[in-house]
Amino acid sequence: MSAETTTPSPVASTMLKSPAKSDTGRGSSPEVRAIVEGVIVDIRERGDEAVREYSQKFDNYGPESFLLTEKQLAEVMDRVPQQVIEDITFVQEQVRNMAQKQLESLSDFEIETRPGVHLGQKNVPIQAAGAYIPGGKYPLLASAHMTIVTAKVAGVERVAACTPLIQGEMPDATIAAMHLAGADEIYLLGGIQAVAAMAVGTGTIQPVNMLAGPGNAFVAEAKRQLFGEVGIDLFAGPTEVLIVADEHADPFVVAVDLLSQAEHGPDSPAVLITTSEELGRQVIEHVDTLLVDMPTKDFAEPAWRDWGAVHVVETLDDAYTLADEYAYEHVQILTENPREALEKMHDYGALFLGEGTCVSYGDKVIGTNHVLPTRGAARYTGGLWVGKYLRTVTYQEVTNPDSSVFFGELCGRASRVERFEGHARSGDVRVAKYRGDKLPWSDHSFGS
Repeated sequence: MSAETTTPSPVASTMLKSPAKSDTGRGSSPEVRAIVEGVIVDIRERGDEAVREYSQKFDNYGPESFLLTEKQLAEVMDRVPQQVIEDITFVQEQVRNMAQKQLESLSDFEIETRPGVHLGQKNVPIQAAGAYIPGGKYPLLASAHMTIVTAKVAGVERVAACTPLIQGEMPDATIAAMHLAGADEIYLLGGIQAVAAMAVGTGTIQPVNMLAGPGNAFVAEAKRQLFGEVGIDLFAGPTEVLIVADEHADPFVVAVDLLSQAEHGPDSPAVLITTSEELGRQVIEHVDTLLVDMPTKDFAEPAWRDWGAVHVVETLDDAYTLADEYAYEHVQILTENPREALEKMHDYGALFLGEGTCVSYGDKVIGTNHVLPTRGAARYTGGLWVGKYLRTVTYQEVTNPDSSVFFGELCGRASRVERFEGHARSGDVRVAKYRGDKLPWSDHSFGS
């Protein structure tokens, strides 16, 4: 993520801290692509047998069935502390409320453009979705809220969800979140094999129409290779955070918030753009101090060292312009008038306005969806929302013969300009039938 490749803006800035690594070529490596391709091909050919072998190889877990039974789910729910259940339930209600409001903002409609000419639009949910909930060192059970709850609000009939064992143990809290979110099937299965099984189907897992949820480089590459055969939420990259701050911001709060996202992974960029050089230097000092005994230092420290940056610019308008060039997924505004960014900024996954708000709220508890575009994708797409699980379809009906004649004549002329004679004839037959004309290219009669 060099200044040259990541921030091509003409905005002048002073770099108090530059990233040590370049963002160039951060896609999947040839090795990852080859491994993923091989696993997908194998699962297509051998189904459950291959899934079981890969799960045994990577997770040391190869049961006859990966689907959790009602008895197993009940045992999990009994083991999860009541406070955890209450917290999960509360957070999912926030996500559900947000998704429901999004759904209500989408309207089916029908209009009559000419007598008897009816055009309509419907928002129809996909029939089956697959949700991948990561495990690993830091499990993301909040991903269950974002992917499963949102799908269910959209009206998806079947949601299959996968999550792996964590160090050989059943991830009770994650499974509880998946269950409470409304997953119809929960599989204790992770990695490429989980994503591929949901996408292509096996003997025991029916295929889905769309995949959602984050994962490691192998999961992300699997989704990329399967896209087209199924839909996906987003092409995922490392978590990104960018903070715009003026001289009124608290440098300690800025430092804490930068590191809160750097802990996602050793390649997670954390960027500060500020109008105050003094604040920028103080933030760097606070970050260095906080990292000394930070429990997630193993991820946060290399992320800050290799991918972190601090820019000093002249004005807030410059800051907003530079932030748009980054087009990061999380953009936090710590300025005297944070809502100004709603008018001044364009390219971001989500805005977090003011000191009372933080990206971690969006990640874990507040209700907006945390599956957001990375690697500049915010320039052309938003994040996961209820609309991702819906297909906007149209329909049309012409019930007035005179209107059909009007469009039949127009269709004939328009189609022949493009030399599509078959299209033109579809219009011609309606003109002839409803007006009683003779077809110039056929002896067929529609009767008296």
